[in-house]
Amino acid sequence: MGMTDVLIVGAGPTGLVLACDLARRGVAVRIVDRSPAPPRTSRAKGPNPRSLEILDDLGVAEEVLAAGSAPLPMLKYRDRRPVAEADPWADSAPSPDARYGRGWLIAQWRLEGILRDRLAGYGVRVEPGREVVGLAQGRDGGDGGHVDVTYADGPAGRARYVVGCDGAHSSVRKLLGITFEGTTAEDQVMVCGDVDLADGALDRTRWHQWFDEDGAVMLCPIPGTRTGWWFQAGPERDGRGRPLAPTADGFRRLLAHHTALPGRALTRAELLSTYRVNVRMADRFRAGRVLLAGDAAHVHAIAGGLGMNTGIQDAFNLGWKLGLVLAGHADAELLDTYEEERLPVAARTLDLTSERLRATLEAIRRPGGGLDAAITPDTTGLGVGYRWSSLAGGGPAPGAEQPGPRAGDRAPDAPCADAATGERTRLHRVFAGPRTTVLGFGPGSAAVLRETADAYGGDVGVRVCRVYAAHEDRAGAEPGAVVDDAGHAAAAYGTGASGDTGAGTVVVVRPDHHVGVLPPADDARSVREYLRRLHGTGRSAERSPGMVDAVR
Repeated sequence: MGMTDVLIVGAGPTGLVLACDLARRGVAVRIVDRSPAPPRTSRAKGPNPRSLEILDDLGVAEEVLAAGSAPLPMLKYRDRRPVAEADPWADSAPSPDARYGRGWLIAQWRLEGILRDRLAGYGVRVEPGREVVGLAQGRDGGDGGHVDVTYADGPAGRARYVVGCDGAHSSVRKLLGITFEGTTAEDQVMVCGDVDLADGALDRTRWHQWFDEDGAVMLCPIPGTRTGWWFQAGPERDGRGRPLAPTADGFRRLLAHHTALPGRALTRAELLSTYRVNVRMADRFRAGRVLLAGDAAHVHAIAGGLGMNTGIQDAFNLGWKLGLVLAGHADAELLDTYEEERLPVAARTLDLTSERLRATLEAIRRPGGGLDAAITPDTTGLGVGYRWSSLAGGGPAPGAEQPGPRAGDRAPDAPCADAATGERTRLHRVFAGPRTTVLGFGPGSAAVLRETADAYGGDVGVRVCRVYAAHEDRAGAEPGAVVDDAGHAAAAYGTGASGDTGAGTVVVVRPDHHVGVLPPADDARSVREYLRRLHGTGRSAERSPGMVDAVR
């Protein structure tokens, strides 16, 4: 039985992002899905700004942007007449520290197709029709442990780690016996589907929302199609008030009842489903060598569109940690920080989405209210950080008021120029790819960067980048150095005008773009200790004992 490093169960956006991130690290990864063919689901409306940054790091953002459309203004109706229009994204614009000012509209099946293509570029393909029915964790004489995996049919498999990305009804979670506590609101029900409307029936530059006292219909055009729309509505109900299952004819009746369109304008309806508000969370995200991510670990109200996004961000938090543990650089305890960081984020997301749902249900009782009530700055994902984490190393004292991120926060982006060529670039471009980055601001940071490059240069997964202020002398700048020509990086990181008389600052940025530690440049020890925890001792371990002590 061949051993794979990581088996991913479930090939939705969470599983695919994790597979792409691991594959580019050279990890032997398999990804299986119980569906015989990729599901043509379009339920998720698309990635938020933080997810777009992750997709950019994976090299697919341009393709995602090209395949989708900007989020649309919402046109709201009452009693079949338009009563209000809202564009919750009207004031959202890119800023120096965040390239994506708003999310993007794309069918989930289209996004999954783009990720599958990227994964195939690494020689990995989704294995369809593979349902996991058994997991047994065992120990090996040699490498410490593995998981034996049984499938409904076909030969068994073995993996060093298994990650369940297999949705709210996760087989992996059930096989582990992990509880999924929470509530299902049987009365908060929506019927959904993909429909075709007669050509020209509705303006495709708007997301149309009819909210009446006795129900609602929402129609959003599906990008990349000519006549395709997402249909969401309050369900039809029987004589006792119980919701009826969705049908094409039912959709036509709802359309005729709430909108000025005749039922026959709806020419096709498929992928029909009933959505109930589920707010549930696993009580742990890891059991030994098996981990949970995405909907397998947490589900929440649809408001704010954070379901798929939280899963993508779970995957991006977990991928680099698995990669460093499998490469033998970090101890397996590093995997405990996945739950430590992501479980509180999931819990907060449950609260946030439930609150947004409450606000939305409140808003639509009044004419002109609509789904824009669910959109807040919180839903961009850019503010999510891990200040409480054991991976949030030293930095300024918590009481010290100073600009810039703290350890655990998302590392801001900033436009800058390549010091050697003058070409435009951005800090997130510098961070891209599966490595830890050590940024140095101010002349005083040169020694730490040099020491780091000596210890971890080559292919150990650490890179150094000196950030020069516009007025600094760049003679002898190292390859990869950048010039903060407009001062945006100094402003974003709170380093003042770098090049002032201060010692300067060093910022260690984790592979998932979060700040690990930001000590003054004369505190080389904090940088060394942090990097050792993630990347081991680097090349210094291979030198003479005296040399190792010097580097420590």
